[in-house]
Amino acid sequence: MSVPHAVPRVLDRLRIGSAPDSWGVWFPDDDQQVPWRRFLDEVAEAQYEWIELGPYGYLPTDPAVLHAELGERDLKVSAGTIFTSLHHGPDVWDKTWAHVSEVATLTRAMNAKHLVVIPSFWRDDKTAEELEPRELTTEQWHHLNSGMERLGKQVREEFGLDIVVHPHADTHIDTEEHVERFLDGTDASLVNLCLDTGHYAYCGGDNVKLIKTYGERIGYLHLKQVDPDILADVVAKGTPFGPAVRQGVMCEPPLGVPALPPVLEAAQELDVDLFAIVEQDMYPCPADQPLPIARRTRRFLRSCGA
Repeated sequence: MSVPHAVPRVLDRLRIGSAPDSWGVWFPDDDQQVPWRRFLDEVAEAQYEWIELGPYGYLPTDPAVLHAELGERDLKVSAGTIFTSLHHGPDVWDKTWAHVSEVATLTRAMNAKHLVVIPSFWRDDKTAEELEPRELTTEQWHHLNSGMERLGKQVREEFGLDIVVHPHADTHIDTEEHVERFLDGTDASLVNLCLDTGHYAYCGGDNVKLIKTYGERIGYLHLKQVDPDILADVVAKGTPFGPAVRQGVMCEPPLGVPALPPVLEAAQELDVDLFAIVEQDMYPCPADQPLPIARRTRRFLRSCGA
């Protein structure tokens, strides 16, 4: 007697996409990265519909040019990305807002609705130099939380966009404790989370638990997995994030953790439309490496119902 194969649940609230990061792109311009036209060609070939802008300046910043390039490939933009160090207090606001305005202008012109906010690193991802203490003071937590609320309010008022803050390795919003402290200290009407499944697992967090506990704060997803063996070595040696990526700590699904089907199903159960953007940190990488991985990843996500 044959046993029927389980039919994957249809995850129709998730909008699947990819990003320049999955092509090894971390910088606006770098000789080790694929040219932007090749990225667009290949992300479309891998059958993704949505992309992020990536580092500002990698893709064309002229909206008319970018619209035309995306239109030729049937691609749409889900979000732009900004970098902040708001825990330093009001003195950094003007510099932060200049950067945010630039990215938000292009993001809005592409009809996207989100800005992914990445906090600044506490140590250099190349040299491992500690740039500042790993733990924030009480005053710095206040600056971070109030600064993010101010950012969320002003971005919405001036650009009609929502910010989603990205917990990230080697930043002050990384571990379960720090993520929960940040969420508990900020206004849900102004600030929500971009949950990166790989970064949260890298820092010891339980993705499904976070989604089930703070579901109303999950505004966006990055789909990523971590190689547990390499991660154990990274943790044991205190390796900074950049060198860890070069070791291959972020791997293609379904080879790592967290298992993505339970994460995707928990996100579906929130019953809201969510972007779920694939990111596999692998800077730098051979130019021919990303496309086959992207194809396999897209097939895997379809097998999960997404």
